[in-house]
Amino acid sequence: MNKSQLRRSYMELLLDGIVPFWARHGVDITHGGVLSCMQEDGTPISGDKYIWSQARWVWTCSALYNRIEKRPEFLQWARSTCDFLLNHGRDEQGRWLYHTTREGKPVEGAISIYSDCFAVYGFSEYCRAAPDARLLGAARSTFAGIQKRIEAPDFSETAPYALPPNRRNHGVPMILTEVAGEFARTTADATIAAAAGEYAGRVMNHFVRPARKYLLEFLDRNYQEVPPPEGTFVMPGHAIESMWFVMHRALARNDRKTISDAVEVMRWHLEKGWDPEYGGLFLGMDAEGREPLMSNSETKVWWPHTEALYALLLASELTGESWCQKWFDRVYEWSFHHFSMPEAGEWRQRLDRTGTPLTKFVALPVKDPFHLPRMLILSLELLRAAK
Repeated sequence: MNKSQLRRSYMELLLDGIVPFWARHGVDITHGGVLSCMQEDGTPISGDKYIWSQARWVWTCSALYNRIEKRPEFLQWARSTCDFLLNHGRDEQGRWLYHTTREGKPVEGAISIYSDCFAVYGFSEYCRAAPDARLLGAARSTFAGIQKRIEAPDFSETAPYALPPNRRNHGVPMILTEVAGEFARTTADATIAAAAGEYAGRVMNHFVRPARKYLLEFLDRNYQEVPPPEGTFVMPGHAIESMWFVMHRALARNDRKTISDAVEVMRWHLEKGWDPEYGGLFLGMDAEGREPLMSNSETKVWWPHTEALYALLLASELTGESWCQKWFDRVYEWSFHHFSMPEAGEWRQRLDRTGTPLTKFVALPVKDPFHLPRMLILSLELLRAAK
């Protein structure tokens, strides 16, 4: 598929499929925000709202407006969700909750730093479309709080999977690499940009293990390896997503060496994480061939494949290496064959190892409007620049 065809295909899926799906099933016109506790076809499960899902929806709607098409409804959906978050999303200490009712009553408190991270990410993107001092102030105070909280020796607030004692996880510096980098773009704040570089360095200098040719998900508080199965657990999709975050930051600094290193790490996880029998990326695996830490590691879920599609497109543009195009074609063909739901306009999100759809949820009972639309938005932006 050439770039012109890919642009048309992606734009059609985004604007004729995903946007109408979420307009029909997700937009909460009564209380603001998005309803995402649903089955694959949009059938509601409950009206409950996970705060990171709300903040991700802010990013998606704002990015649609900023980067694809300036439709008033995109900004309206983003604004109503920002208001829901400001009115219902924080505790008395300013930390972001994990889970509320549809109306905004707390169900689970500040047990996930990722809620805070996505609040910064969403508000940052929104403020590029419609500058808002209150939102920007909330993002700044939230970011400062994140930086302080994650360094506490007893930090464990990483729901849906709590962090064990004396552990650091890859997910925190990973997400902060992209969140801080994007927030620095919005604010033009050199201190925040430097923080993004520091978090990228933690990923590349500690969690990436060149001798193993893997990125490990868990280390101890001193960044030393820990025993298996925790210490040998690998998530191929997480590693691939992390590497395009790192590439974004390296590109901002014109750091070609880090770009090259990140592309190589991405390649390790495509080659080792791809199922040789049924195709598709495993959700999890063990670096030493043991039974993986997560019991659902053999499942094939949508988000690692969406992250691989954008990462490979970006790597191909930045390096021109032919293997990137070959792997893109492989991931594209498998993903669109197995995840597409043309009758709904969206993708299904969960498959077993063989590619058969699953009804059992993985982690949370949500269908988030984020990984797939973000891949499409960023890819279309990249394809437009590459014309």
